[in-house]
Amino acid sequence: MAQRCIVVEALSALQGGGQTYLRNLFAHYEPRTGERIFAIVPPQCRDGLNVNPAIELIAPSFPSGSLIRRQIWYKSSLPRLLRSVTANVLFCPGGFLAVRPNDCRTAVAFQNMLPFSPEERRRYSLGYMRIRLWLLKYVQRSSFRDADLVIFISRFAKSVIDLTVEKRRGTSVIIPHGLSDQFRQRNDRPADSRLPNKYVLYVSTLDVYKAQIEVIEAWSILRKMRPSPEKLVFVGWEFGPYAKRVRRRIMALGLDEEVLLFGSAPYELLPAYYQHAQVNLFASSCENCPNILLEAMAAGRPVLCSEYQPMPEFGANAVQYFNPYDPMQLAEKLAQLLDDERALADWGERAARHADDFEWCVSAGQTWAALRQLANRPS
Repeated sequence: MAQRCIVVEALSALQGGGQTYLRNLFAHYEPRTGERIFAIVPPQCRDGLNVNPAIELIAPSFPSGSLIRRQIWYKSSLPRLLRSVTANVLFCPGGFLAVRPNDCRTAVAFQNMLPFSPEERRRYSLGYMRIRLWLLKYVQRSSFRDADLVIFISRFAKSVIDLTVEKRRGTSVIIPHGLSDQFRQRNDRPADSRLPNKYVLYVSTLDVYKAQIEVIEAWSILRKMRPSPEKLVFVGWEFGPYAKRVRRRIMALGLDEEVLLFGSAPYELLPAYYQHAQVNLFASSCENCPNILLEAMAAGRPVLCSEYQPMPEFGANAVQYFNPYDPMQLAEKLAQLLDDERALADWGERAARHADDFEWCVSAGQTWAALRQLANRPS
């Protein structure tokens, strides 16, 4: 039997969702006779991604120094590496096709929707971020056009690229992300002295398309509608310019004691934060596959979620939706839900049941199957 070799190029997966995706993809890989899997990863991430002895990790130090050094390594060293291991498939899960080799097939995954949404790009001030996203659109569009396989993580994502990228040479498949089992396990209340007795939680990066300012304005309206023993808690990394705007809005509305910014929290502690919230919020207007929505649903607490696609694709009828840029609508939904114990329990049960449809073992299995099928495709 001829040996099959798949190389996963993941040098850009330095943190967050990229690391989560790779850990679950690797952990759920099941070895096959005559098959070798290599993964090219950043040296600083090697230990965290070393979750399966059947996957051989390569952690070159030179490209980890900077983006320019990474590009040099792609052009000079990656082709030699692919030839040395006789690679059949080069898989680039970050959406950027590092090289276009003649002697092996290529696959990319579409993970980042922001570059392909002009409306969302315009939420950033004219400067580095907006220009970076504009450039990413053209780099990734070229990769999607040239790759032999594009893995989409939502139907919505495929519809966007079908309209944006003409004459794609390869095939495609839709494989949504899964949900880590740790989010289904029940946890004690977090041992965090900052955490109020009752709270509404929004886990996500503080960023312009996450609508935290509008959520804060909704909270201000809510406090005028009813007594509010709950506090509003934000957990997540902060994009500096937007985080400053968020803090200014909190001060202007006099909500210093009512709205709490916790910053980043260790990933393994998030399930407990979700599970002990009165309600979990997700107000993003630009996603590809909303992992935070899946995690929140698994907590068994009710979820109020942005009505923008692809959130309804994943939340179906298990969550309630709102326009993230209409603070009054969110305030009214919060008032109705928080004061109805029966509704809180009912919507929490619905969310947890629906979250059972998303499993990493299924998502990873489908991904490896698609890559094997590509490797076996006749030249």
